[in-house]
Amino acid sequence: MSDKNKEHPKIYSQYEEQDSITIMDIILILARYLKIIILTPSILCIITIIYVLFIAKPIYVSSSKIMSSNSGASISQAMGLAAQFGINISGDQNEPNWSYLDILKSRTVARRVLDRKFYSHELGAEKSLFTILTNGDQGSQFNLEELRSLAVTDLVEIVSVEQDMRTSIITMEIAAQEAILSRDINLAFVEELDAFQRQYNKTKTGETRKFIEARIIDTQKELVEAEEDLKVFMGRNRRMENSPALQLEMQRLQREVEVLTSVFTTLKQQLETVKIEEVKESDYVIILEPPEIPIHYSRPKKRSVVFLAGIIGIILGVIIGFFLEFFKNSKKEHGRKLQEIKMLLTNNLNGLVPFKKDLF
Repeated sequence: MSDKNKEHPKIYSQYEEQDSITIMDIILILARYLKIIILTPSILCIITIIYVLFIAKPIYVSSSKIMSSNSGASISQAMGLAAQFGINISGDQNEPNWSYLDILKSRTVARRVLDRKFYSHELGAEKSLFTILTNGDQGSQFNLEELRSLAVTDLVEIVSVEQDMRTSIITMEIAAQEAILSRDINLAFVEELDAFQRQYNKTKTGETRKFIEARIIDTQKELVEAEEDLKVFMGRNRRMENSPALQLEMQRLQREVEVLTSVFTTLKQQLETVKIEEVKESDYVIILEPPEIPIHYSRPKKRSVVFLAGIIGIILGVIIGFFLEFFKNSKKEHGRKLQEIKMLLTNNLNGLVPFKKDLF
C-alpha cells in the first residue's frame, strides 16, 4: 500500500467494502424489506382475483376441422377443352389451389358472416352479428361504414386458422363471449367458405358453358358449309374414277367433314357434362369435426393468471426493496464521496508542496 493510502487506511478500506456486494448483502436487503416483498404480490393477487372473478368476461372457444373435397376436377376437364383449340379463356382456367387460411381470414367472408343472424343470450333474440359485436348500439362517434369496418376487424381477430401441412386438414377456432354463439359463428364460417367456393366454381362453369355453346354454333356452321361443299363437289363430278386430282379433292372435303363432325360431337358431350356440373349439388368443404358448443370457457385461466400475478408481484417487491435500499444509502454514499474527494485533494496537494505536510 502506498504512503497516500496508509494516511487514510480506514477510508480506503470502507471504499473497497462498499464497492463489493456479497450474497449476504442481498439476503440482508431481502430480510430488511421482507414485509414489502410479501405485501406486494399479495395485493397484486387480490386485485387479479377480483378481476378474473367479477370483471373479466369468460371467452368460449369452439373448434372445427375441415378439408377441401377437390370436387372441381370435372370442371377443369371441361374447361381444358379450350386448350384443344388453342384458345385461352380469361387466363388460367384450371381449378385454383384454394388457400382456406387466407379465405377464412379474409374481410370478404367476414362481411358475409357479419350480416348473418345469430342468437345472443345477452341481447335475448336473434340479431345480426354486426349488431351483436357493436352491442346493439351503432353510436355517434363513427358512421355506419366506419363501424362496419371496425366490426369486420374485430371478427377477423377472433378467428384462428391453422393447417396441418402433412394432411392438409384445417383447424379453425372461434372465440366468443357466449358458448352457443362461438359454435354458431364457427359453423357460419364453414358454410360461407363452402358457398364462396361454390359460387366461384359456378361462375367458372358458366364461363365454360358459354364458350362451348358459342363454339358449337361456330362448329355447326363450319360443318354445314363443309357438307355443302362436299355435296356440290360430288354433284359436279359424278365420274372421277380416272382423275386422281378429283379423288384427292373429294378425300380432303370428306376429311374436313369428319373432323368437324368429331369436334361437334365432343363439344355436345362436354356441354352436357358442364350442364350436369352446374345443377349438381355437392359439398366443396368436407367437415371432419363439426363445431360443438364448448362446455367450459377457455379464457381467462384463473389459476395461471393468479400465479403469474404472484410471480410478477414478488419480482416487483424485490425491485422496490432494492430501490428503497439504494435511496436510503444515497445520502451516505454522497457523504462518503465528499470525504473521498477531500482525501484525494489533500494527498495530491501535499505531494505538490513537500515542505508543508498538511495543507488542510
